[in-house]
Amino acid sequence: MKSDFISDKVTIETIYFGGGTPGLLATKEISSVLEIIEKKFNISSNAEITIEANPDDIDYLKVKEWMRLGINRISLGIQSFSDKELQWMNRNHSSGQSILSINQIIDAGISNFSVDLIFGSQLQSKNELIQNIEIITEKKIPHISCYALTAEPKTLLHHLIKTKKAEEIQSEKQAAQFLLIMDLLNEYGYEQYEISNYSLPGKRSRHNSSYWAGKPYFGFGPSAHSFDGINKRRWNVSNNALYVKSIMADSIPFEEELLTPTQQLNEYIMTSIRTIEGIQINEITSRFGLEISQKLLEACTTEINSGRIIVTEKNIFLSKEGKLFADGIAADLFFDQHT
Repeated sequence: MKSDFISDKVTIETIYFGGGTPGLLATKEISSVLEIIEKKFNISSNAEITIEANPDDIDYLKVKEWMRLGINRISLGIQSFSDKELQWMNRNHSSGQSILSINQIIDAGISNFSVDLIFGSQLQSKNELIQNIEIITEKKIPHISCYALTAEPKTLLHHLIKTKKAEEIQSEKQAAQFLLIMDLLNEYGYEQYEISNYSLPGKRSRHNSSYWAGKPYFGFGPSAHSFDGINKRRWNVSNNALYVKSIMADSIPFEEELLTPTQQLNEYIMTSIRTIEGIQINEITSRFGLEISQKLLEACTTEINSGRIIVTEKNIFLSKEGKLFADGIAADLFFDQHT
C-alpha cells in the first residue's frame, strides 16, 4: 500500500489473518508478517489479533505457538457438528475433530474465540440444528457466526442444483431455522449484535465491528480490500502470480474507487441496519444533512407499518421479523445516485 493511503502514525487496534486457510501457515511465517506490521505501524497494547483456522489445521501445541506470537483470538470453521453434513459440504474435518479442536483451544487458554455454523442445508433437520446449538452453548463458546447456505455461481452445489442432482435450497426452511437460532441463542445469553453474529457479553468481534462502523482498514495480499474510512476503496488483484511478481518489483497492483456522497450514505445504511444499534439518526444528520435524515425517516414508513422496522428518537433498527429481510429493506432505503 502506498503511504498516501496508510499513515504509519495510525494505531492498529485489530489484526486479522483470514481468507483462504491461514491456519496452515508455519509459525515462522506468521511471526514474520507480524514483525513487519509492528515495524510499520504502532500496534495497540490490547490489540485483538485473530487467525482463521479449520478444525483439522490445529492442535494444542500450535495454539500455544500462536499465543506466544500474540494471537489472542481464533475463528474456527466448524460449519456443522454432523458428519453427514460435513461430508456433503466436502469438508475435510469430522465432527470429532471439531469437538477436539474446541477443547484444545480452551485448554490452551484462549478465552476469546468464534465458530462458524452453516444452517438451512438440504440435509439439516430442525433437531440437528438444535443439537449444533446445544454443543456450542454447553461449551460456552464466546462467539458464533451463523450463515445460511447459499449456492454461489460456479460452485459444485450450484452445479448440482442446476443438474437436478441436489435439492433446491428451501428459503422457508432457512427462515424458520434463522428464527430458531435467534431464539435459542437469546435464551442462553447470547447477543445478536449483527444479523449473522452472536456473542456472550464483552466478546463481540472488534475487527468485524470496525467494518460495520465504517472505520478504516488495510488489506494485504491477493484480493484484499482496503478502505480509508472516508471515501476511498482499494482492492488488490486476485491473481496470485501477478501479485507476487508485482511485489518483487516493489509495486502493489490494485484498483481504486472514490465513493460519491450518495454511495457513502447507502453503504452506511447497508452496514448499520444489520447491527443491533441500527442506523444512528444523528450520524445521518451530521454526515449527510437534516434533509436526508428526514427523507430516510419518510422512506421507513411502509416498513414501520409492516412491523419490520422500529424507529426511536435516536435509531432505526430491524425488528425480529425484519431481520429476515435485512438486505431487501436496506435496498428499499437506498438513495438514488442523483440525490
